[in-house]
Amino acid sequence: MKMNVHEHEQVVVFELKGKIMGGPDAVVFHDTLKDYIGKGMKCFLIDLKKVDWMNSSGLGILISGLTTIKKAEGELKLARATEKISSLLMITKLITVFETYDTVEDALMSFTRS
Repeated sequence: MKMNVHEHEQVVVFELKGKIMGGPDAVVFHDTLKDYIGKGMKCFLIDLKKVDWMNSSGLGILISGLTTIKKAEGELKLARATEKISSLLMITKLITVFETYDTVEDALMSFTRS
């Protein structure tokens, strides 16, 4: 998994790419997440457009991230999930756990309204 992280106003955007399978990627993701929480950031968006594949450990990364962010009284939203990833979220019923958006813009706007 490759990860590009940037801030858009008060939202931390994680652009993930490739295969999300846990392992060392999970550590890097969580360390980065905790760094931003430590800086007082509360709004997080994961852009899944370039994610090719995700296994159960990859889903675990998302769930663990959501838990960490909620404990810090923040929000995590997902954007641009591919058809394959959307199907995985539906099958696992995680679509009911995560707020998902078709575009990054819609997801970013949803933070300002909440």
